Amino acid sequence: MNEEIIEALNKQLNQELKNAYLYFAMAAYFQGLALNGFAHYFMLQAKEELEHALKFYEYITRRGWRVELYEVTPVKKNWSSVEEAVKDFYEAERENTQRIWSLVDLARKHGDKATEAFLQWFINEQVEEEEQAIDLRTKVELVKGNIAALLALDRVLAERK
Repeated sequence: MNEEIIEALNKQLNQELKNAYLYFAMAAYFQGLALNGFAHYFMLQAKEELEHALKFYEYITRRGWRVELYEVTPVKKNWSSVEEAVKDFYEAERENTQRIWSLVDLARKHGDKATEAFLQWFINEQVEEEEQAIDLRTKVELVKGNIAALLALDRVLAERK
């Protein structure tokens, strides 16, 4: 068992929890603006991040390693605009993609094929996550300043399953 990989997987587990916390904060922000569709979207996004954290937790323990949970540092709670919040969402997902790629590189460096195989799911997931973040960012930029269009987008986001 390579200590560097164990530490990196634990850091990623905690990063997934941090992202969940961020998306919960975004849901609360949008709820405060009465943009319930956006709030719903980010609540589901937060739940997905918790599922990702659980996948790391289960993998770490199945390999006989110890899970280390860190304190989740406070995240941004308020944004100056819908655009800023959605931009932060995109940036968080882009950063997470880079973290996953670094984990794959680390697994390859140490010849840990099981961890590399485990991370393949996350590589595919991050393609989807970034695509969703780009799509939402683009739509929010298109409706900027148009309240009717923003409310229409809010209704669409409320339909996310």
